[in-house]
Amino acid sequence: MRAHTALDEIAADGAFKRSDAGHRNKIAAGSAFAPAAGRYHLYVALACPWADGVLSMVHLKGLEDVISVSKVHPTWVRTRPDDPNDAHCGWQFRAPGDPPVPNTLGHGANVVDDECVPDTVNGCRTMRELYEKGRDTHGKYSTPLLWDKETGAIVNNESLDLLRMLNSAFGKLGNALDLFPPHLEAETAALNEWIYPAINDGVYRAGFAQTQDAHASAVTALFAALDRADTLLATRRYLAGAELTWVDLRLFHTLVRFDPVYVTYFKCNLKRIAEYPHLPNYVRDIYQIPAVKRTVNMAHIKMHYFTSHPLLNTFGIVPLHNGFDLDAPHGREHFGAEGK
Repeated sequence: MRAHTALDEIAADGAFKRSDAGHRNKIAAGSAFAPAAGRYHLYVALACPWADGVLSMVHLKGLEDVISVSKVHPTWVRTRPDDPNDAHCGWQFRAPGDPPVPNTLGHGANVVDDECVPDTVNGCRTMRELYEKGRDTHGKYSTPLLWDKETGAIVNNESLDLLRMLNSAFGKLGNALDLFPPHLEAETAALNEWIYPAINDGVYRAGFAQTQDAHASAVTALFAALDRADTLLATRRYLAGAELTWVDLRLFHTLVRFDPVYVTYFKCNLKRIAEYPHLPNYVRDIYQIPAVKRTVNMAHIKMHYFTSHPLLNTFGIVPLHNGFDLDAPHGREHFGAEGK
């Protein structure tokens, strides 16, 4: 097993090829991982769109008192600083009041704010240490990750699995909101078939590409999909119609990062989200849901991307712009109960 990050997942043609999540256990009544209040702990990075989607689901379902949460600092560090032969960099835990953190080349002073929550369950210093404690054999130490306090094991680190489990596995421990409605299952799955590869993962395929052709291919597919989403949202409030669903959470958390980060950092500059007719107000509409809004920390988002990959931004300079005004009126109530 070799410790690695997404930046190492590059194919022979220079294209980014994301590996699959390595831990796919399920929470279910009667299983080894039964639903229970206080048993599970969620590890997230507020900078990570996948993790923010899962954290949004925790809040939307009212599970804050059922599942505890730790939040990493946004700047990656060397995870084995005493080993000169191990250059792996990744997520770290810091506590509010800790000194500012430079990037791995020593540049910058990235603050540790009150949104950083240490590992209160295992006392780990890094996500790598946590994964190793959970006997990981894959070597990619990502967030989100759901941990079982009872058995000391990793439950799952696949964000879509976690969304589905949080939506329904905890039953009456949460509220009745259903972001995976059965009557929209086929439509949301079909939406995800093009939104995930072209937009959610597409920004990374553009940003981590190591050849011009790989970058151009990813950017072309990305903006074709953004155009498609904008056209769809001209006639419906949410992607599948009148109801907010899980696929909206995934699209939203990519779009809210797009203008502040991906346009510049990942060179996705054919167009800003702010320039689209319908996407900006769609983003505002979802952002203004209190349970979602509380997961969007633009300081963490920008700090992570611009300070964690010295290969792409040596001096860790963080741009000032936060994107379009997310609190402005969205005006999408006119779609009404029928979504159009």
